[in-house]
Amino acid sequence: MFVHILKSKIHRAQVTAANVSYEGSLTIDLDLMEKVGMVPYERILCSNMANAERFETYAIPGPRGSGHIILNGAAAHLGKPGDRLTIMSFTEVDMKEAESWHPRVIVLGENNAVVVERGI
Repeated sequence: MFVHILKSKIHRAQVTAANVSYEGSLTIDLDLMEKVGMVPYERILCSNMANAERFETYAIPGPRGSGHIILNGAAAHLGKPGDRLTIMSFTEVDMKEAESWHPRVIVLGENNAVVVERGI
């Protein structure tokens, strides 16, 4: 049996911009994506701590070291610059592997700098 389990989480990511004209997705600084093991175009679930909106989209890589977290397309209506997001991705693992599973988690502070790392 397999279980759907948290793989990666970027917690308290601060939205830096919103672009309703872009065709969709969430732009994430590639350094942050790699730190938690997210890959370009991976399906993600986001929750906005400012307004309780939850939405699903996919991650696209932003410039390394930029700190960019950009809401694109329809998602741009679900938040604004300054809002804090939790960005999650999931995987399926065998139940036996799930017993000792630990997701890769980072918590961000000012300018989307990593302040806490877990499971990395």
